[in-house]
Amino acid sequence: MVRTLKNLVVLLVVLSLTGMLFAQSQSEVAPVKEVELRWASIWVGNDSKAPAVEALVAEYNAKNAGKIKVVIEPQPDYNAYEQKVRTSLAAGQAPADIFTIKFNPTTETFYQSNLLMDFSKVMDGQWKATFDAGSLQQSTVDGVLKSLPMETAILPLWYNMDAFKSVGVTSVPKTMDELYAAFDKLKAAGIAPSSQMTGDTNAWTSMIWFSHLAVSLGGVNVWDKPFTDPAFVEAATILKNMITNYSTSDAVGLGAGGSGGHFLAGRTAVFSNGPWYAGRADLAATPFFDSIKIGSLPPAGDTTDFMISRLQANICAASTKDKSREAAIVDFLQYLTSPASIARISEGSGAMFAIKTDYLPTKSLQKQFYESANAAKTTSFDLEAALGAEVTLEFAQQLGALALGRISAEEFCALVDRKIER
Repeated sequence: MVRTLKNLVVLLVVLSLTGMLFAQSQSEVAPVKEVELRWASIWVGNDSKAPAVEALVAEYNAKNAGKIKVVIEPQPDYNAYEQKVRTSLAAGQAPADIFTIKFNPTTETFYQSNLLMDFSKVMDGQWKATFDAGSLQQSTVDGVLKSLPMETAILPLWYNMDAFKSVGVTSVPKTMDELYAAFDKLKAAGIAPSSQMTGDTNAWTSMIWFSHLAVSLGGVNVWDKPFTDPAFVEAATILKNMITNYSTSDAVGLGAGGSGGHFLAGRTAVFSNGPWYAGRADLAATPFFDSIKIGSLPPAGDTTDFMISRLQANICAASTKDKSREAAIVDFLQYLTSPASIARISEGSGAMFAIKTDYLPTKSLQKQFYESANAAKTTSFDLEAALGAEVTLEFAQQLGALALGRISAEEFCALVDRKIER
């Protein structure tokens, strides 16, 4: 009986060891599970960065086949996408493994969420050194870096000089009086002088005009003042005049697509947008493309030689306890934000970035953006970048009422002021 028991114990030990060896053998030959990363990307469709981004992702996936796969989830509607990000985070869920935000006082509150990866914990010195130090500092809140500064922008005015020359104006107006005189000539010739809009969530092109006016009238720190300040009231008064007397008849309620469409069709002579728009194929196909001049709005006040600028897109990533997923996210973002990748995106789109590269544009319109940025003595935020999405939404919603004469400039500013948290 004793011998039988000993034999049974020996058998159990042998079987246990055999099982362990078998399991070890199986684990050694088991394939590594591919990590799939979802990227909710706005750089798709007609966005000028789309071709380069798509190519970079395809190359990354090919290089990392079987290990990491990045899947782009197209987000062509910018306004709907921003709402999606806010809604997802409020519901306690990251919208994707990788996504972008416009960095402003509204999105800065996202840093309070534990859903976002803190890049300060995963960024080494070499990676950190590739970013513009000022943009990194701006993107750091209370020592936490929960978004990487990616795309930057200056927001100048675009002058179709072929249109201006057709009415005898051969240079970009340097004063508001010269601008109004040129606008009167354009209007008499059947050309709407400027592309304005009051639609979408930020009245984008008109918001840029307003920002130029407010900073010129109130200084680069105007956004620290109450929105009832005379500088904002005067800016609103001038903008109303631009919308009602010097724009298209459909400006009230018009969206960004319509505002840009008027300029592309040659129906308007002055437009406002960022450098990414310079890489659009439909813009390059216009007969006046080579005549476009980039510059500031003539000064309406004492502040001159400035440029409106912003962080246009910061990259966020979903926080995860899965170390392999975290490593995959970091690896892809290091690749995407590498100087070589950014140079390719810049070359194809004209967009500007917070990553240091040796890229120098060769196309005239793109060069003008770099030259304007370098020539400006100082910069200031636009309204959205300075005050956030909620304030800008109120600005857009009340701008139509201002243009239609339903409220005064003072009432307009008071309504916007109520949305500012102090």
